[in-house]
Amino acid sequence: MEVEAAKMIGAGLATLGLGGVGIGLGNLFSNFVAGALRNPSAAPKVFPNLLLGAALTEALGIFSLLIGLLVLFG
Repeated sequence: MEVEAAKMIGAGLATLGLGGVGIGLGNLFSNFVAGALRNPSAAPKVFPNLLLGAALTEALGIFSLLIGLLVLFG
């Protein structure tokens, strides 16, 4: 196998984490909406935790993309 082909395969495998980020964010926000509809008075207390979880999940996605780009161009 050529080196360029291996780089492309490695970069593609490294960016598979972006799919997990999409699934994780969907689960995070759907569960928040479901909980907020059941108990609206608790929603403002949980919202900062929701934003923290979304930020950490997005950070993992950016990290996965960065690793893919490093494999491809490094």
